Amino acid sequence: MYGSMLFVAGGALFASCTDWLEKEKEAIVQEDEAFKNYRNFQGYLEEIYYLIPDKEKVNYCTAWNFGDDAVHNTEGFAHMDHQVDLGNYRNWWNNNQCWLKGGVYNGRRQSLWDNSWYCIRKCNMGIENIKSLVGTDEERDLLLGQMYFFRAWWHFELMCYFGGLPYIDEAFEAAAIPELPRLSFQECADRCAEDFEKAYNLLPNDWDETLAGMQTSGKNDLRINKFVALCYLGKCYLWAGSPLMKEVEKTKNGGVAQLLGASANGKTYDYDVEYCKKAAEVFGKALDMVKRGTVNYQLAEFKYTNLYDHVRDEHAETNYSDIFYTVKQSWQMPGTTEAIMRGAYPGANSANWNCAKIFGPKVAGIVDHDKIIHHPTANLIDQYGMANGQPIYLVRNGELVLNPASGWDPDHPYKNRDPRFYHDIVFDGFHYVLSTDALTADQKKYDYCTLYTGGAMRALDSGSSTGYFIQKLVPHQCNQGDRWYDWDYNFQSYLPYMRLAEIYLMYAEARAAFANNVAELKEKDYCSSYSAVDAINALRDRVNSEDWPMEHVQANLMDTREHFLDEVRRERAVELAFEGFRWCDLQRWLLLTEPPYTVKYSHEFERLETDDWFKTHDPKDAQVGNFHKEELITRRFESKHYWFPLPDKDIYLYEGFPQNPGW
Repeated sequence: MYGSMLFVAGGALFASCTDWLEKEKEAIVQEDEAFKNYRNFQGYLEEIYYLIPDKEKVNYCTAWNFGDDAVHNTEGFAHMDHQVDLGNYRNWWNNNQCWLKGGVYNGRRQSLWDNSWYCIRKCNMGIENIKSLVGTDEERDLLLGQMYFFRAWWHFELMCYFGGLPYIDEAFEAAAIPELPRLSFQECADRCAEDFEKAYNLLPNDWDETLAGMQTSGKNDLRINKFVALCYLGKCYLWAGSPLMKEVEKTKNGGVAQLLGASANGKTYDYDVEYCKKAAEVFGKALDMVKRGTVNYQLAEFKYTNLYDHVRDEHAETNYSDIFYTVKQSWQMPGTTEAIMRGAYPGANSANWNCAKIFGPKVAGIVDHDKIIHHPTANLIDQYGMANGQPIYLVRNGELVLNPASGWDPDHPYKNRDPRFYHDIVFDGFHYVLSTDALTADQKKYDYCTLYTGGAMRALDSGSSTGYFIQKLVPHQCNQGDRWYDWDYNFQSYLPYMRLAEIYLMYAEARAAFANNVAELKEKDYCSSYSAVDAINALRDRVNSEDWPMEHVQANLMDTREHFLDEVRRERAVELAFEGFRWCDLQRWLLLTEPPYTVKYSHEFERLETDDWFKTHDPKDAQVGNFHKEELITRRFESKHYWFPLPDKDIYLYEGFPQNPGW
């Protein structure tokens, strides 16, 4: 990123979606300086990258998983995920631990709502002033491509939570409030798609290969490029074609009034075919670009000599864990070859007082800081299927039923699971603290996890209410014995907004959404050299190895289009676990208000092995007794909960900007 960014004067620039109307242009930036040449103009745009919220670091103990996949322990019940559980969506406006509104952390404003409207205005000002640029056609294209992309991207991110909005494509003067109509989601998505496509046509694949980009050669990996714009174009189409958005289009006001008083579950497979065809074409094109090697994106390798401890195989060129965090890599930004969309570099040691310490047990202070813990539900654990490619549960008539083909054994619940389970999840008997020299005598009792019912690490205030911790985003070595969160380890974390694995998943979903028969799921057609089934199997192949096998999608899961879509959705839940997508997925699939997705569960069981057994055996082989689920939380959702409410002060601006139905 350019070091000499032309920051905005004044501090009260982020208060509301209408505050951009209250500032004269001159108060925001000196136009004759900002837009006169490429370097200054690019410096003007750098602030947009800087204002992309870092979901993991909104505040000291943030929350970004609002689906059925995650809970906080009792110490964190003020956080937004628990407020969502209570149906208290209005809390997003005042919750400074939530990236939708957020606050200031490390000097950076972390707020989707505030930053969106501000950055949209910056884009519109820049587009209107591009004529002032003294530069080359290439420089003009680079600048315009970024502005069109970001104008669409900020609108799209808002739409995912708030529904259709006015599409702002002018930098309006402060003297008048433009009474723009609130568009439906699909109408707004069409406008986003226009801008994403413009960005695709203007931007390069590789900034380092442009004359302008050569000025910052080797430092352009976070910049928006042609491939990023293409992938978001596809995502925009798929979201617009999803079941909820198809239903919302009937209301033409961005809400879900059509669903009030009716069950949504029967419509969960009812996609908008035309949008999904567009999405499949775009994603197919993107995947073929990856396959041909014309872009710098590849799936990161899943090769480990010790999967529990994330010890990378010495022959692996890239590393799956590096998508989410890096250790002893000189504070290298995570993402490796797979991250497609990220914000700005978060700075050295930025995770130390935040996400590095919110995932592990706090019993006896095994993990430092306060006692707040963000951990997975049994719902998420049940999504991780078996190494034989079978899910543990099947979706049949809107209910989850045990899959007899899986071979899952409740007496050995962690045996023969999907390899990603062992990478992501901390379960009973897991060797959590590898180096105990620095531990106190009390802490040394807990170097192995005690996550059975009644175990010390099941304490409601300092442990897990569900029987699990997660280490996908932060490794278990971030504890008081191994101390990977100390400065010497250069621990760096960042959660990408989009990565390549999601493109495979979205392609498979879009292609299946308009399949006329089961045979089409396996056909390579005009969309891509991949079939829908190939796309899912590519992710299975990534994690498959001799030591940790993973088989392809099985025949019984492809007997109908609907059953294959169920498997695509489960694969999405596993591959993107804890990355913040689950709420939006349940929402757009019209499942957010439907059992069993409204209930969060724990796993309860008796430990049958001795404590010493785990010191010489693999914890996945442990036998347990009386393994079962228990209800933790039931969400009393109704149709209004498909969207978050808009801020009240904004809906009173004019009649054409209505509140979401039910709020």
